[in-house]
Amino acid sequence: MDQLTLMAVHAHPDDEVIGTGGILARCADEGIRTVLVTCTNGEQGDAPGGIKPGEDGHDEAEVSALRLAELRESVAHLGIDHLELLGYHDSGMEGWAANQAPDAFANVPVERAAARLAELMERYRPQVVVTYDENGGYGHPDHIQAHRITVAAAEASGVPAKLYYTAVPRERIAELFEFLRSTGAAPEDFELPDDFGVPEEQITAMVDVAPYVERKRKALEAHASQGENIFLLRMPADAQHRAFSHEAFIRVFSRVPAPGREEHLFDGLR
Repeated sequence: MDQLTLMAVHAHPDDEVIGTGGILARCADEGIRTVLVTCTNGEQGDAPGGIKPGEDGHDEAEVSALRLAELRESVAHLGIDHLELLGYHDSGMEGWAANQAPDAFANVPVERAAARLAELMERYRPQVVVTYDENGGYGHPDHIQAHRITVAAAEASGVPAKLYYTAVPRERIAELFEFLRSTGAAPEDFELPDDFGVPEEQITAMVDVAPYVERKRKALEAHASQGENIFLLRMPADAQHRAFSHEAFIRVFSRVPAPGREEHLFDGLR
């Protein structure tokens, strides 16, 4: 039998932490091989000093080198066994000028990028693969492209026994912000968008990763160049624990019998 292996496919350096950092760390501790595939080098992130893309002094090569160094530090905190970089160019947020670049990841033919990912699936033979849903979680072009190539690679290779999308349970996020309001850490008038997250009933796996909260926090802190954009790091410690202690997923398919509500992504495989 192939070694038990989890593969997580993410768009940028830092995406690996919030939704999958706990399951990656937990699987590593349980002797399950972990593989992180990062599709872009994050060129559209902030440069040192908080310089934004398009502003004077924003050097994409410098940003890429910095973010990949931060990624390797994050990988070390999470105990990830293998990091695979596809090396595509960051497309930027929806509506940015970078969306139009011919070499942007979002503009790469799906079949071409999916073929490279399928080769990695053939090499590592992951029973479980995790990526984003068809909206990329929140509409980012690179997240949507990561979804497309992962689904295509899983279908073409036939390797994964189970495929999951990361998910944000709407009710739990609402509870978190209610808690933040009660502590004065969030504005009283703040309201979550109606389309943010997914209803609890759509969640098929809720994984307890509470023992790995500190490692997730350190992994997120490793991406210091993007700290201005990471709201979770500015929350009080008890709120961070609430946010980081569970990770939610929606099962897309399973070739092995699995319960309707899972507590681990490898349920049915061990």
